[in-house]
Amino acid sequence: MTHEFPVRVYYEDTDLAGIVYYANYLKFIERGRSEWVRACGIDQMELRARHDIVFAVRRVEADYLRPALFGDDLTVTTGLSALGGARIELDQAVLRGPELLFQARVTLVCLTARGQATRTPAEIRALLSPG
Repeated sequence: MTHEFPVRVYYEDTDLAGIVYYANYLKFIERGRSEWVRACGIDQMELRARHDIVFAVRRVEADYLRPALFGDDLTVTTGLSALGGARIELDQAVLRGPELLFQARVTLVCLTARGQATRTPAEIRALLSPG
């Protein structure tokens, strides 16, 4: 399942030339990931309270292909690439219509709230990868 999340580029997202500042793509895909987890039926606050675990970014491989501009309506896509015992790999992209502007492979890890690596509970893995 590929999840889609709309983003509008605001003035605060851009540099003096009206081009999205490179670090803001990471913010856009973070929002997309949060909404993907939510769409999978996982409440991250409940996950921490009930299981004492959180998801944290371990690695991002990013390609900046074309600039997004002030006023653009974008779509962030998020799809599961691999699911391990304590690791989740996602493919994410930022598009303007059909035009691919940015793509990333993001590796998340499951940590205790104190920052120690731990396995993702089976019930949570099942929600992340239905079928």
